[in-house]
Amino acid sequence: MPRILAIDYGAKRTGLAVTDPSKIIASALETVPTEKLLEFLKKYAQNEPIEAFVVGMPKNLDGTITDGTAYVERFIIELKTTFPEIPVNLHDERFTSKMAVQTMIAGGMKKKDRQIKGNIDKISAVIILQSFMESRF
Repeated sequence: MPRILAIDYGAKRTGLAVTDPSKIIASALETVPTEKLLEFLKKYAQNEPIEAFVVGMPKNLDGTITDGTAYVERFIIELKTTFPEIPVNLHDERFTSKMAVQTMIAGGMKKKDRQIKGNIDKISAVIILQSFMESRF
């Protein structure tokens, strides 16, 4: 069964999360260097069918665009060109980094591990994916 894959796009690193085959649970997949993201996604798609992508869209508190919005929009064009048959959904990513840190604290993750930015990126992608799945029902 195909999965839904979430992308927390960043200038340096990108966090990825994926659903289980039944699309019930969102789990962290990987943090990859952004310059290798499309290569990683191509390899992943060879082994696991992807039903849809969910890309976190950065916005300010008032809903206006941020400095990062243009980077994400350019990436979305590349993503749609590379995977024209897979739908791309945009999802608000406001507060996901703060929520990721709070999740790590609540889960008992050591401070040293919480300071690894790749962990924050992966958990942010999980939050984006879980929120997207909840919004569909």
